[in-house]
This record gives sequence, C-alpha cells and structure tokens, in this order.
Amino acid sequence: MNCNIKEFYNPYFVNLLPFLFIYNMNTNLKIRNLPVDDRPREKLLQFGKETLTNAELLAILINAGSQKYSALQVAQLILSSLENELQFLGKLNVKELMKFEGIGEAKAIKIVAAFELGKRKAAAPYIGRPQIKTSEDAYHLLSPDLSDLRKERFQILMLNRNNRMIKKHTISDGGIAGTVVDPKVIYKAALDHEACSIILSHNHPSGNLKPSEADIKITKQIVASGKLLDISVLDHLIISAKGYYSFADEGMM
Repeated sequence: MNCNIKEFYNPYFVNLLPFLFIYNMNTNLKIRNLPVDDRPREKLLQFGKETLTNAELLAILINAGSQKYSALQVAQLILSSLENELQFLGKLNVKELMKFEGIGEAKAIKIVAAFELGKRKAAAPYIGRPQIKTSEDAYHLLSPDLSDLRKERFQILMLNRNNRMIKKHTISDGGIAGTVVDPKVIYKAALDHEACSIILSHNHPSGNLKPSEADIKITKQIVASGKLLDISVLDHLIISAKGYYSFADEGMM
C-alpha cells in the first residue's frame, strides 16, 4: 500500500505524542504493571504478611505513587532516606511525612495511624492490671509511651501490694536534654491512687541508655522520700528506641 507521508501527517496527533509518551511512562510505574511476585498486596495474599519487606508493607499503606514513582518506589525512597530504620519512620509526624514526594495528607495520616496502632497493640497484652515481676515486664508497659518521643518524659507505674499495675502516670514533659522532676508531684499521685510501690521511668531521645549524674541524683532523692511515706521505689528505667536500662538490675537502687 502506498502511503503519502503528507496524508498520514496529522498535526493534532503529533501534538498529542508527548502526552501519550508521559501517560505510557506513568502507566508502567503503577504497581499493577509489576510482576505478580512484586505486587505487595498480591504477595501478602499469596505468601503471607511475613514474606513482605518493610518497603512492601509501607507501599500497601501508600497505595498509589506519584507521577515519577510507584507506591513501592516511594516507600523505598522514604525508608532509604531514614537509613531503613522503622523507629525513625515512627517518629515522623504528618507534616514531616508530607515532605516526601507522593505523600499527601491522607497518606501521611494513614501511616501515622498505623504506627500508633502498632504501639497500642504492643501494650495490649498487659491491659488488665498486669503483674510486674521483672524490669522487662515494666519496660513492655512503658516502652509504647516513651521509646519514640523526641522530648524527655518522666512517667511512673503505680502498683498495689501484689505488684499489679494500678495506673501509668506522666509526671512531667521536658525538652530534648531533660525534664524537671518534683518528688512531691510523684508521691501525690501515688497517694491519690493508694499505691504501695512505684517504678520510675523516663526516656532518652538521644538513644543513650547510660544514666546521667542528674538521673542518679534524682533517683536517690525519690527513693529517700518514699521511705518516709512507706512507698517503695522498685526500679527506675531509662528507655530509648534501642532498649532500656534498669537501675535495679544494675544494683543502683
């Protein structure tokens, strides 16, 4: 068949070529165009949630990517920028998440909500007046509140005679470097709830678990005050994203 190039030429069609190219490029970036094994949702259904990488799980929350990147690529870029540490991701708020390309307000809220749900799930098995037998028991109760904070918080566990938790209570919030702790505030809360003993705790946003001189000093002051009121201080935990330090375990009570 003879084809005259002039007859074939259509200015309207030529003008659409750049847009058709962009559409095709963006379509290829969608997760549905990936092989089945690389689709996070299908992979979860077929092989189980345990088989998914952190990026794939995050991609499910993100759902749709940007013009440049698929949801999976957006997730990989976010995690890569955070040294692939989920603890860092869990500390980001909505506005900070929205700084990443492809993350709008709705997606950021979904990610923040997912991490908050995870924290609450971590504490859930201990709901219902759990008994504190070890420093690890106390850590599991306190960690969801303290491990990801960017500022210092001082919190206490109030216990009954059987070392069962009566209540967690925040004493004070401070800055990155420290917080003010008043023994009178601690023991007022303990007396109000008829606590027989307490466990002290605070976080170190820096991640350093070594107690400072101020930490050691205030612990001694609180222990001494408790003896006058017949309220025992069983332990003082320093908590960070890396774990915890127990004054009692280290023989410092």
